[in-house]
Amino acid sequence: MLPQAHRLRHWKDFQTVYQRGRRARSRVLGLRAYRQSQPANEGNSTDSVPPTRFGISVGRKISKKAVVRNQIKRRLRAALRQLLPRVQPGWDVIIIAYPEAKECNSRHFLPELEQLLARIEVLNGHS
Repeated sequence: MLPQAHRLRHWKDFQTVYQRGRRARSRVLGLRAYRQSQPANEGNSTDSVPPTRFGISVGRKISKKAVVRNQIKRRLRAALRQLLPRVQPGWDVIIIAYPEAKECNSRHFLPELEQLLARIEVLNGHS
């Protein structure tokens, strides 16, 4: 499970990321990332930067069965937990699973996520 501070939950936040976010895509996953705005009165202090929040979207096109969709979400969360220490603060990110994600396991999601997050420059070092 992701820590609560790192979860993107509200519909309004999802809409903002979908409308204004930067995009990256691989064969298995899509990614939308939007840099959160900082309050003007707090300046560039690193203490005031909110943590990066993640949302996961797995549609019914992938599977009509909720069990399969939830399984994909759990695998994505497991991969995210490993990348969390390397993620820059201050982003809202939505991970979108495509139908090919049904055949993937957690070990396959990790390099895919790492590559997509680096492409959008959400990872520290952009490796």
